[in-house]
Amino acid sequence: MAQQQKNTFPAEQDLNEVLKIRRGKFDELCENGENPFEITKFEQKHHSSDIVDNFDEMEGKTVCVAGRMMSKRVMGKASFADLRDRFGRVQLYVTRDNLGEEPYKKFKKMDIGDIIGVEGEVFRTQKGEISVKAHSVTLLSKSLRPLPEKFHGLRDTDLRYRQRYVDLIVNPDVKKTFEMRSKIISAIRSYLEERGFMEVETPILNTIAGGAAARPFITHHNTLDIDMYLRIATELHLKRLIVGGMEKVYEIGRQFRNEGMDVRHNPEFTTVEIYEAFADYNDMMDLTEGLFKYCAEKVCGTLQISYQGTEVDLSHFDRMTMIEAVKKYSGVDFEEIKTDEEAVAAAKAKGLEVEKNKNTRGDIIALFFDEFVEDKLVQPTFITEYPVEISPLAKRKPGCPEMTERFEIFITGRELGNAFSELNDPIDQRERFMRQVELRAAGDDEANMMDEDFVNALEYGMPPTGGLGIGVDRLVMLLTDSASIRDVLLFPTMKPLGE
Repeated sequence: MAQQQKNTFPAEQDLNEVLKIRRGKFDELCENGENPFEITKFEQKHHSSDIVDNFDEMEGKTVCVAGRMMSKRVMGKASFADLRDRFGRVQLYVTRDNLGEEPYKKFKKMDIGDIIGVEGEVFRTQKGEISVKAHSVTLLSKSLRPLPEKFHGLRDTDLRYRQRYVDLIVNPDVKKTFEMRSKIISAIRSYLEERGFMEVETPILNTIAGGAAARPFITHHNTLDIDMYLRIATELHLKRLIVGGMEKVYEIGRQFRNEGMDVRHNPEFTTVEIYEAFADYNDMMDLTEGLFKYCAEKVCGTLQISYQGTEVDLSHFDRMTMIEAVKKYSGVDFEEIKTDEEAVAAAKAKGLEVEKNKNTRGDIIALFFDEFVEDKLVQPTFITEYPVEISPLAKRKPGCPEMTERFEIFITGRELGNAFSELNDPIDQRERFMRQVELRAAGDDEANMMDEDFVNALEYGMPPTGGLGIGVDRLVMLLTDSASIRDVLLFPTMKPLGE
């Protein structure tokens, strides 16, 4: 038998009094040959919900439950405790007469936060509380640290994100958010698979960062001795699959962008990207609207939701072109502004700063949209027909080559999705890549890189295709009424303490 590795802890002088007491209890257990960490299994035959939801059937029956002890009230020969498992909580009634004198003494030494296994009989107390009358209590894991604020909740948001495990223990609503996240992702899969889409996986490590305008993370492959990039989008690989004849594909996956952090942005985040051959951006609008409604009904049970105090109606989605939206909210009509010079003058008249390399009419339209429109789009709204300058992967609008068949979906003033009639002209695609390369050479580290292999794929022929990307984290924020993206990521990126 392998020799047991000895547990190590910080020096005694570094432990506060509470930690010393718990450490002492653990040492005593070990001295008595009762180290809880040596227990490998407990047969958890029932959960709290089995007992609480089905009391009439369970009353008088013996159950085996396990979970974390969240409170304990010792009253001489009898005690009450709350046990919490993955489905909720149930009260324990523990007495010296039922347990025996020595086991009861051991129970009284147990701490809030300890993980225990209990066998006992289901009954209702005189006050009407559904409970388990314990016949045996087994300490399965010792909590060497006390729960924060006497288990009333962890309030410090920075500490909650850094120690999500504690957050989940003491803040039950947090767990509900992530249960809803899981249901939303399941709903996305169900919706797409019911419509014939196939889930695929594409590389996270790439030799070219493409498919979006973003600054990538760079790493190094030692064996190949080359720099590689964590993907910023799945788009270009998924469109290669459309070229290969896979026609309806999607991927739910992590993306990585080396950019700022705020309530809407985390360096790693989740998207679903969807591509359908022989479809266009109008089909993608219908797909997006249907997907959002499906997820809301599945997870929230309604299309009328509340987000941070604002009522949002997901039963209706408006549609406006970008130029129409800019005119509505800024008063400037770019249908009447035809040249780059006129557009720059209009921007200056509104007090907007124009970047040196982003001074075309299309760039200025996008600047107006960002400044005057985006935060006004509270109810579900599709903004369509984006300038070609900011849409290097979208097909030009027939009869209006300076605009593209592209849309973004906005709700509560935030962009949640982006879609195109995908550019499948390899000659046009190469030219747009070249403009992106020029922007990159001029200092724009978010501009696209040239992807020769993708152009090569298009030269084999890609059918007309509709493509869509949705920010899963932002959709989860909307449907769970979460103010920050960190509230819907189990382990958001955090700056190390002390740096």
